[in-house]
Amino acid sequence: MSLYDDAVRVLKDYAHSGDSAERGTGQESLCQEYLDHLAAHPDGMWKACGAGHLTASALVVDPHRGRVLLTLHKKLGMWLQMGGHCEPGDATLEEAALREATEESGIPGLELMSGGPVRLDRHPIPAPCHWHFDVQYAAVARPDAVAAISDESLDLRWFGYDVVAGVADGSVVRLLEHTRARL
Repeated sequence: MSLYDDAVRVLKDYAHSGDSAERGTGQESLCQEYLDHLAAHPDGMWKACGAGHLTASALVVDPHRGRVLLTLHKKLGMWLQMGGHCEPGDATLEEAALREATEESGIPGLELMSGGPVRLDRHPIPAPCHWHFDVQYAAVARPDAVAAISDESLDLRWFGYDVVAGVADGSVVRLLEHTRARL
């Protein structure tokens, strides 16, 4: 199975799991937009797709201490979850999300939460591409995990659940809310 095929499977499973109240308003229609995008763009998994491409991210959580690890993104200057572009070596979206979370956090042994993606978030990005179709997961870190800043980050910091809304945008806040509901 290709990464493209896995993405279509994951999105179809996501569309048929849970109810809209659990995932948030608009997730079903957004999921259909992702599927329509992939149907129209066979290269929609890759950064080279100018119409937009899927990305995979993971919110790293330490549920025992009630905190999340966010990265101060080098290009955007915003506190975000770990994530990025799919690569040819990624067999699945889960692998891509876990690879990105591990690379950007420097934490080995992260485990994705079961149940597939937590949320979807489509957001505009600067040209030449126009959209990121982000498939958002959550990864659990051990309480003793030590983070290390990567080349893609200006900073890396643990934030208590209660302060995330003060440092991150609405997408990260919604991802945290739905991650906590799944915990």
